Amino acid sequence: MKHLRYFDALARLGHFGRAAEECAISQPALSVQIKEMEDLVGAPLVERTPRQIRLTALGEAFATQVHEILRSVDALEDLVQAARAPFMGQLRLGAIPTVAPYLLPALVAELAQTYPGLDLRPREAITQKLLEDLMDGRLDAAIVALPVSEASLHEMPLFEEEFVLVRPPADAGKPVPAADKLWQMRLLLLEEGHCFREQALAFCKLSAAEAPHNMMEGSSLSTLVQMVGAGIGITLAPEMALGVETRSARIALARLAPPRPSRTIGMIWRRSHPLAGELRAVGEIVRRIGENMRMDSSYLLETGHTGA
Repeated sequence: MKHLRYFDALARLGHFGRAAEECAISQPALSVQIKEMEDLVGAPLVERTPRQIRLTALGEAFATQVHEILRSVDALEDLVQAARAPFMGQLRLGAIPTVAPYLLPALVAELAQTYPGLDLRPREAITQKLLEDLMDGRLDAAIVALPVSEASLHEMPLFEEEFVLVRPPADAGKPVPAADKLWQMRLLLLEEGHCFREQALAFCKLSAAEAPHNMMEGSSLSTLVQMVGAGIGITLAPEMALGVETRSARIALARLAPPRPSRTIGMIWRRSHPLAGELRAVGEIVRRIGENMRMDSSYLLETGHTGA
C-alpha cells in the first residue's frame, strides 16, 4: 500500500518534488520507493528526464488501476470509521481561502472539544481544487460557497452572509456608491480562480472579460484589506472576515445598497460517503460558528467601527 500511494502521488502530480512533499518524505526516498516498485513489477513505470517525468504505457495503465484500488481502500477505512462511536479517526476537511482563515480556528477548537478522538486535517484551496480532491477521495468534505452543482456531491447549506464595502477611514460617512460605479473607484479583487472574485464582478455588473486590465489584484483578503487601509483603493469582503481584518488595518465599513450581494456557505461531500451522518453533525457546528461570526460583524457595522 505504501508503494501504491507513492506511485499514485507521482502519477497525479508528474513531479518527484511535489509528490514527495505530498507524501511527507524526501525526494530521494520517493525515488527509491518508485524504483523498488518497478523492480517488483518487473518493468519500468516512469520515464525520467532532467526536466520532467513521464509515465510509460504500462505506467499509465497501472496508475488508473492503482487509483481505483486506493479509493476502495479509503472507502473501507471510512466504513470502519463510521462504525465507531463517538466520531473518531481522521477527517480531511477543505475550505476555500475566503472562509478558512476566519472559520477554521474556531472550528478546530470546537471539534477538539466535541470529538476528542477526531484527527482533523484541514486544507485550504480554491473551489475547483477542493472539488477535484473530493471526487478523487483525497478529502472527506469541504466548506465552500454554494451551489457547486455536482451531481455526485451532497450540498448542505449552512448560512448566508453579505458582502460589505471596505474603504479607507477618510471615506467613512460618505454615500455608498452604486454597484456599477465601484470598479471606477480602484476596486481591489482577488486573483483569478477565486469564486469570491467572480461574485464581486457579478455584483458590479461586469464579466471577467469586461474587468479593467489595470484592476488591482491580491492573493488573499488580508492583502486587499491592508491595501485599502493604506489608501490604495476599495474592496468587498464577506461578513465573516470583518472581525479578523478590522484588528489589523484602519478601514471603514459600510453596507451596500439593496439588493445587497451575498453568498451561501455550505458543506459538501460525496453522496456515497459512509460518514454522512457525522459530516452533518460537523456541518451543524460550522453553522453555529458562522452565525455567531455574522452577529459579531453586524455589531461592527452598526457601531461604525473603522478598524485598528
